[in-house]
Amino acid sequence: MEEEEVIVVREYDAERDRHGVEAVERMCEVGPSGKLCLFTDLLGDPLCRIRHSPASLMLVAETTNGPVREIVGLVRGCIKTVSCGTHNPHRFPARHHTPLFTKVAYLLGLRVSPYHRRRGIGLKLVRRMEEWFREMGAEYSYMATDKDNEASVRLFTERCGYSKFRTPSILVNPVFAHRLHLPRRAQIIRLPPREAEMLYRLRFASVEFFPRDIDAVLSNSLSLGTFLAVEGSFEWRGAESFLAEPPESWAVASVWNCKEVFRLEVRGASRWRRGFARTSRLVDRAFSWLRIPSVPDLFRPFGLYFLYGVGGEGCGATRLVTALCRHVHNMARDGGCSVVAAEVAACEPLRAGIPHWGRLSCAEDLWCVKRLAEEYSDGALGDWTKKPPGPSIFVDPREF
Repeated sequence: MEEEEVIVVREYDAERDRHGVEAVERMCEVGPSGKLCLFTDLLGDPLCRIRHSPASLMLVAETTNGPVREIVGLVRGCIKTVSCGTHNPHRFPARHHTPLFTKVAYLLGLRVSPYHRRRGIGLKLVRRMEEWFREMGAEYSYMATDKDNEASVRLFTERCGYSKFRTPSILVNPVFAHRLHLPRRAQIIRLPPREAEMLYRLRFASVEFFPRDIDAVLSNSLSLGTFLAVEGSFEWRGAESFLAEPPESWAVASVWNCKEVFRLEVRGASRWRRGFARTSRLVDRAFSWLRIPSVPDLFRPFGLYFLYGVGGEGCGATRLVTALCRHVHNMARDGGCSVVAAEVAACEPLRAGIPHWGRLSCAEDLWCVKRLAEEYSDGALGDWTKKPPGPSIFVDPREF
């Protein structure tokens, strides 16, 4: 008589679990035949997407059938404190809002082996991770998925108690073989990390999901700098002075080096697509002065730079964001990356200034949220899960 297969959920052990986890990741990334699919290479570090978070945990589901043990599922989670709104949002202008912070957990990277699905393993992993979230004092849990991933959406909204919350857009722009010219009137200034922190805290702390530990984000070795764009001649004299007498228009953005964390690869492309992309790059390199857009080599593992903390003010802010994107494109080109990506709110006012290719982008990512606690950490002011979306959102690059 066969022994009943037992599923055990436990914490990930790097020494004995890494190969099993990588095997599950590979099995889950087998895309449909004849369609383009995006694959992720974590560079041998299953913890890379949560390693830089303030608190994190990875769980694995293991089958035990006699002496045979096999990793059949996994999930990652991290916890941080973020802004979820403001005190007295209608009494003062936006720049004077007092941010309201809450402890939030992010659940990501849920995987179950194709041979062990429909056995409740995903649900067990989510519930055990949520136990840890509660133990750590998290008040909300959220996750992100493709809105067309029906199995994932159904699991979280119907079985785990999550509700659809936000639908940000992932905007992806290719890096060409030629450099992009910046507008003549645009001046790009690199801000010291401390000054960048002050600017973000003073101006953007009330934006949804703004991390309270923004200083840790900006000082991380993967953060390649914060850049301010203004028109005409300008001298930076500190964040407080800048916001007291700001220029007519300005924009700011920071850059994160995802290339050192993971690589992406598009598979399933036809020979025609590959040949067209290769030809476009050859023409771009040979006649760079023509500035002809080319298709980067996305059919082998490639890296990307992530644009985060995008903001600004004034009638010229949108075109200054475009100038920043051009500057970051040139950084990515010099850094050997194939694309630059950004994730912004569906109603982001500066979205039009972020160049992107529709075929590479995701117009509607889906974030689902669940309330774990009864009160906000800064006072019982309502349920964040029922709050309407604001114009902007701050996407933490540590978990992109």
